[in-house]
Amino acid sequence: MASVSAHGGRLRIGVLGAARIAPLALVIPARGNDEVEVAAVAARDMSRAEVFATKHGIPRVHGSYEALIADPELDAVYIPLPNGLHGRWIRAALAGGKHVLCEKPFTANATEARDVAALAENSDLVVMEAFHYRYHPLALRIEQIIGSGELGELTRVEAAFCLPLPKFSDIRYDYSLAGGATMDVGCYAVDMMRAFGGSTPKVVSAQAKLRGVHVDRAMTAELGFAEGHTGSILCSMWSKNLLQMSAKVVGEKGEIRLSVRNPLAPFSRLLVRTPEGKRVERFPKRPSYAYQLDAFAGAVLRAEPVKTTPQEAVENMTVIDEIYRAAGLPVREPAQR
Repeated sequence: MASVSAHGGRLRIGVLGAARIAPLALVIPARGNDEVEVAAVAARDMSRAEVFATKHGIPRVHGSYEALIADPELDAVYIPLPNGLHGRWIRAALAGGKHVLCEKPFTANATEARDVAALAENSDLVVMEAFHYRYHPLALRIEQIIGSGELGELTRVEAAFCLPLPKFSDIRYDYSLAGGATMDVGCYAVDMMRAFGGSTPKVVSAQAKLRGVHVDRAMTAELGFAEGHTGSILCSMWSKNLLQMSAKVVGEKGEIRLSVRNPLAPFSRLLVRTPEGKRVERFPKRPSYAYQLDAFAGAVLRAEPVKTTPQEAVENMTVIDEIYRAAGLPVREPAQR
């Protein structure tokens, strides 16, 4: 890997795959970040990569993921590939000396997450899972309020993430690519549960609604924390809950409510209730993806800490695996292609 400082101190990122999420999660935020350049894109279909590069002003195109990782002009890779391919390409990026920003979920299962986390720990590279909401001031404020004791001892945490995806041929329903609602959107609910609940809970029960063999289109789960409070998650890609991202944190003295009608829109509002009354806290309408990119650049360029580390990913994937088992479904496996 070439030194970042040798190129004006800018972090040069290559994108593995011309995925639909890449413009929103990386390309557009990078335009407003002087420390970052999206310098290359790769796709298995070279023409698709060329179209993507032209549309988004990306200077270099590679016809394979391997070629992009081998590019000496890049410092890092962004991985927005299907779930079952994440672990494989994180390993390849680390072997190629590249820092990694990987879309959620980190890997196909907890065993693979532990293997990848061990590789990351033994390197001097930044590996960060892309739970963008964790870097938004609103999420940081929720953690601050909980830590302050204003809510008292926690009694319950609830989290939900639902998106409508009626196109059942979508890869997110593909079991061979580690698909399913709990993997695709439920991983957010699990992460919120852990972040706001204060630890990693155990799964008490889970119930799935299926779309095909082994693939959940919706999932509900009850959880329990060692500290005594309880929790629940709801997630779906196709159910009566069409569009929802929400969290409720209840304590003995009060509660916090977060509700976002469009999960892709900037967070802006938090409701807090205590015996002293109700208040609404408001936040800048800057996209959470922009804050996430700030954090990734800061970690690479200045060794700043990140919240969504590989070890955190192991904890998240452990809960996801437990949910699938509790629902009578098999744990996802890495893709074989």
